[in-house]
Amino acid sequence: MGIYIVLMGVQGAGKGTQAAILKEKLGLPHVSTGDLFRAMNTLDTPLAKRVQDLMEAGELIPDDVTNEMVEDRLSQDDARRGVILDGYPRNPGQAQFLDNLLAKKGESLTVVPVLELDRETAIKRAEGRRYSPDKQRVYNIYFNPPKVAGKDDVTGEELVQRDDDHREAVERRIDLYYEQTAPLIEYYENAGLVARIDADQAISEVAVDVFAAIARRLMD
Repeated sequence: MGIYIVLMGVQGAGKGTQAAILKEKLGLPHVSTGDLFRAMNTLDTPLAKRVQDLMEAGELIPDDVTNEMVEDRLSQDDARRGVILDGYPRNPGQAQFLDNLLAKKGESLTVVPVLELDRETAIKRAEGRRYSPDKQRVYNIYFNPPKVAGKDDVTGEELVQRDDDHREAVERRIDLYYEQTAPLIEYYENAGLVARIDADQAISEVAVDVFAAIARRLMD
């Protein structure tokens, strides 16, 4: 049996960091829908052309296309032993598709770690981010500030904030997460797959809790 993980959590909870740790320790690919969409821009396949046309038209990618992208990715050789999914599924319909897809392979989801973080801390983690102009260094004005306010520690240049990190944009994304993912968490709770993880602790402690949740499920 493979290890199939759906990693969930509000923006700022550290999903990307934990996915990287899981990838290194378990040797499984980290599959995010964002990466899949970007990859489609470099491919010349019927599926990639459909995605490119939708994106150029500014339309949302429908579930059937997203599902097809995920199915294609999970059929690749490096995903034979399992995968760490991030950003998929986004709704119960996609979750049901994933369940059926894995069942066809004789597999099933192992665990769904949900990285929990209170709304205000999540906002500060995203809204507080500042980058060096070359994007090589990242700070947080609340949790990891530069030595001189607004200045890069290395070059002394002005730090920059991404447009989508301004508070109003961050609040919209976070509120949308809470609104849209509640049914999905309930779906996986009903299946006994959810492991709630306190994301408001050190990265290493979060990782310990995530691995413990995986180990418990593998021993069931």
